[in-house]
Amino acid sequence: MNQKGGVGKTTCTVNLGAALAQSGKRVLLVDLDPQGNMSLHVDVEIHELDHSVYSVLTNQSTAREATIIDHLKNLSILPSNIDLSGAEIELVNTVGRETVLRTALESFIEEEGFDYVLLDCPPSLGLLSLNALTTANEVFIPLQTEFFALQGMTRLLDVVDLIKTRLDHPIEITGIIPTLYDMRTNLSKEVEQEIRRFFGKKVFKSVIHQNVRLAEAPSHGKTIFDYDQNSTGAKDFKALAREVKRQKVTA
Repeated sequence: MNQKGGVGKTTCTVNLGAALAQSGKRVLLVDLDPQGNMSLHVDVEIHELDHSVYSVLTNQSTAREATIIDHLKNLSILPSNIDLSGAEIELVNTVGRETVLRTALESFIEEEGFDYVLLDCPPSLGLLSLNALTTANEVFIPLQTEFFALQGMTRLLDVVDLIKTRLDHPIEITGIIPTLYDMRTNLSKEVEQEIRRFFGKKVFKSVIHQNVRLAEAPSHGKTIFDYDQNSTGAKDFKALAREVKRQKVTA
């Protein structure tokens, strides 16, 4: 999650999920952005969906009916499309509107035995993002190593605290992912240092470098591992996945 656009949320969701799946973990990816970029990234035909996360949120289908099980090996997808843009309005008068997604997913996740569920959030802090926060136990924040990286972070931190206190839901920010890192510039190094100073041990040691192969992969409907497994991007996400798995053991 990050309410700023263009920081690498979808890239991180898809490729971290793919890296975890490659290591033998069962992973569910949930697309909560009406643009459906996460779904497109893994070559889901979003305009031909009978069911999607929208139909799940509006009680028109179950999570099982809407999920593409093992779309890739060990990687299942709960896709999205433009229909989701109307969900926030439709849910306004729903009782427990902040927890609709959690209610819909809980038993499904348990029955399927997913090891990891990654939710790709829209660039906003609206009702869709609130549903993600009440479903998840942890928040990963991709932060681009560029000027203004920390701008708006106070608002996001406040929303996470609000979920913990007012909705009594146990959730923590457990990972900051430095993204769009350009090793050729002093700016990236300086911003990374500032991020680590601000968030301390919550920042992953792994950084996601700017990499043309990462930028190209979505247009081919492929994860970075299917597109170019020897690229810098693939190496970065393998390293991040190793950290995430170690983190789970020690959590």
